[in-house]
Amino acid sequence: MAANTKMLQSPTACPPVPYQTSQPEFALPTIISLFCGAGGLDYGFKQAGFKIAVAFDAFEAAIETHKQNFPECNAQVQDFTKVAPKDIVAEIKRTIPSHASVAIIGGPPCQGFSRANTKSSADDPRNKLAKIYLKIIDEIKKNYNVHFVLLENVPGIKDQKHKKNFSYIENKLKRIGRVIFNDILNSSKFGTPQNRERVLLVSADKDLKLNKLKPEESKQMFTVRDAIFGLPEPTYFHRNADPRTFAEHPNHWTMQPKSKKFTQSAETASNGRSFRKLDWDKPSPTVAYGNREIHVHPSGHRRLSIYEAMLLQGFPETFRISGTLSQQVEQVSNAVPPPMAKSVAIALRTTLLERDNAKHT
Repeated sequence: MAANTKMLQSPTACPPVPYQTSQPEFALPTIISLFCGAGGLDYGFKQAGFKIAVAFDAFEAAIETHKQNFPECNAQVQDFTKVAPKDIVAEIKRTIPSHASVAIIGGPPCQGFSRANTKSSADDPRNKLAKIYLKIIDEIKKNYNVHFVLLENVPGIKDQKHKKNFSYIENKLKRIGRVIFNDILNSSKFGTPQNRERVLLVSADKDLKLNKLKPEESKQMFTVRDAIFGLPEPTYFHRNADPRTFAEHPNHWTMQPKSKKFTQSAETASNGRSFRKLDWDKPSPTVAYGNREIHVHPSGHRRLSIYEAMLLQGFPETFRISGTLSQQVEQVSNAVPPPMAKSVAIALRTTLLERDNAKHT
């Protein structure tokens, strides 16, 4: 029996607008995705009618995932710490002609800002990736008409110890676009059965009214039961596992439940960070897994499968994640929930079209 996937539907009734080439003045900007990961943010923008043309990430398995799910996109493995921004723009020009209308989206790796990282500090080297993101944007702006820039990250980026870094990012985005949208969104309000907060920063043309940008929220709160109830048991990891033989989905596999805690009753089992059992009738806590910390299935007898985690993130049943089990864990943990991304993308699309309509009336 398939899981209940009603929460995977759009939280808004607004249908996607196809990418238009016959009317340039009304065409949506082409998307350049930096630090794309598996493509959760990209998928939401694609559902909203944007064309994802170019995507970059340093994680090879994530790029393989991206290629599998976005075959029309030029996705490349690129380590931005080792490649100059001008070389990144040269690669973009292979797909998007100079001076075209584009928008830039991305989420630089957030481990340096994450509250789950109790040893995080302001000078964590990973925090420099956000600044590299901004340098690449500067170079893109020299060659393209950039309509907006979106940067997403964890709420920890706003913590006091990261104030200097966050102020730099915010001020830089203001200089890039002069107008900024700055908010913390919870994915559970956008049709995802998961409490996952993300900081959203948007910089854009000064004539875009981003102070009025309001992603439409879902009218219903979805739960773990809505997402994964009724799925068959997953395949347990073994060296020669063949995804083509997995029940329901090629990502429906998980680790062997070796701990004695899996044989304990729900009343006696530990519920700590490494053994957190989900409640059928509540949204899942944040899907952000470390080593052997994947949430425990509500039944208590095993951990979630990758596919179940994908559904809790709001990925559709058709999405596929490539790589080893550990690589899939990393990708699903780092992804932006697509339903939340879609709602943000639709709000941006509406703002863009309202501006263009005003120009031609």
